[in-house]
Amino acid sequence: MADAGGPKTAVGKKADMDYVDQILEQWARERPDLDVAPMATIARIWRLARLSEAAAEDNFVEHGLSRQSFDVLAALRRSGAPYELSPTELYSSLLISSGAMTNRIDRLEEMELVERIPDADDRRGIKVVLTAKGRKVIDEAVRDHLENERKMLEGLSPRDQEVLRSLLRELLVRLGDVAEGPSDASAPARPAGVRNGYAVTAGGARRDGAAIRG
Repeated sequence: MADAGGPKTAVGKKADMDYVDQILEQWARERPDLDVAPMATIARIWRLARLSEAAAEDNFVEHGLSRQSFDVLAALRRSGAPYELSPTELYSSLLISSGAMTNRIDRLEEMELVERIPDADDRRGIKVVLTAKGRKVIDEAVRDHLENERKMLEGLSPRDQEVLRSLLRELLVRLGDVAEGPSDASAPARPAGVRNGYAVTAGGARRDGAAIRG
């Protein structure tokens, strides 16, 4: 059987194994004919995503936000002054339906974090703009979000972090996840042939993903 890609653990060193190692051992026992090396990488990416999601959710709650509301505020904030986008630009950048975006905007408007204003370039259109309160909330939430992510990476040296970033970037580009057009919130990166993003579980199943966070 091909190398599963996990660490070579001896008896008595089970503490060095992660959850994915257990999955790989089980597949090696049940299907020794399979090369599970790809799973050793993809399953760990998936597990890391889930762990980071959990840590992020705790931070968002502390700021009175949900994952969904954070995404909208972050898209507006990183778009640059005057921090406004059309609903179409927002739902395109976050890869969600127009109906779901309308609900998010409604909730944020009730919280006085965004407001709808007429679109100066389209008499029938509107823009969604950050309020002063909204900018303060998202600036504080992003600061704490980055600190959480920094803590998650503390176990790796700066050099290892750079190598990891480079490898992940290369993999994403090879999968077609490349930036389209200018670097702004209305021009989202999107994998070729994929509408709503995707993630692969340890069992090999595909499920819809969400927008890139931050």
